[in-house]
Amino acid sequence: MSKQSEFAVILKMNPMFADLGADELQRISGLCHTQQLPAGGVLFQKGDSGDALYGVRRGQIRIETGASDGSRLTLNFMGPGDLFGEVAVLDGESRTADATAGEPTELFVLRREDFLAHLEREPRVAIKLIQLLCQRIRWQSERMEESVLQPLPVRLARRLCALASDFGSEVHISQEQLGVFVGAARESVNRQLQQWRKDGILDLQRGRILLRNIARLTAVARNE
Repeated sequence: MSKQSEFAVILKMNPMFADLGADELQRISGLCHTQQLPAGGVLFQKGDSGDALYGVRRGQIRIETGASDGSRLTLNFMGPGDLFGEVAVLDGESRTADATAGEPTELFVLRREDFLAHLEREPRVAIKLIQLLCQRIRWQSERMEESVLQPLPVRLARRLCALASDFGSEVHISQEQLGVFVGAARESVNRQLQQWRKDGILDLQRGRILLRNIARLTAVARNE
């Protein structure tokens, strides 16, 4: 399979492009090029202009920000098949966080100027973008409601299940980073993880969480 065809598959899995036909996806993927980063390589930094949409071909991208004590907090992980930068490629506004390669990484890159020129020729894609942005608003509303109404075990289980679906049963994340994800103090996260460790749901190692019983964790995520 050619690299352009691989990118077309990634586009097809994203809500923005899911309803487009194979020919249209091939035309969009034909606009892309690839970029390689070594482990620790910086893709972009907070404040850089949003000039591209990215798809991960292989490797891992960490979306990070600085903490008040000078440490780094990982806000999200992007693995093979993930697409990111959809909003930035539309509005061109500054990046709100840093993106760094967690390991040797190869990316598909779709430049903003090329994509906007394509939208002018294909208004159907522009309509899909409007729908995507509406979905984003709904998602953010749900997360806000979740942070207020759902107890910590449910929020934490949902985040771990989401990470496991992307990266498997060995999740590389610190308890401080988990706290940022779920809106809780590290100490509260640690108490819950220690309880799950005693229950045989997971094991804890430095910077890693090994999920031993996904079924039980999923039940917690569903508030069952």
